[in-house]
Amino acid sequence: QVQLVESGGGLVQAGGSLRLLCAASGRTFSSYPMGWVRQTPGKEREFVAAVGWSGGRSGGRTDYADSVKGRFTISRDNAKNTVYLQMNSLKPEGTAVYYCAASTSAYSSMPEGYNYWGRGTQVTVSS
Repeated sequence: QVQLVESGGGLVQAGGSLRLLCAASGRTFSSYPMGWVRQTPGKEREFVAAVGWSGGRSGGRTDYADSVKGRFTISRDNAKNTVYLQMNSLKPEGTAVYYCAASTSAYSSMPEGYNYWGRGTQVTVSS
């Protein structure tokens, strides 16, 4: 079992920054590819970013949705069982609930590739 708890969301003006955190339980956290996915009401979940683990095929790899490249950075601290999403130059269209997700199988840049989810944290970007 993997439990994920997000924090760090809030209200920010366009152009501002937020850092999301995802605290994960589980002794094998370091071996899980992790990701962030966001969702707005009435829309499907949208992949935001993913980070592999230091070993295995993904080898520390990171991927980003085109809409956030150059502005968002995903990282992980395996010693703290934590994944981060640094979000800079936020835009109003970034308003969504952001979910942390873990894959106990393969690295994925699609929401369907993750099998454990947190409850989400709301990010609201005002114009």
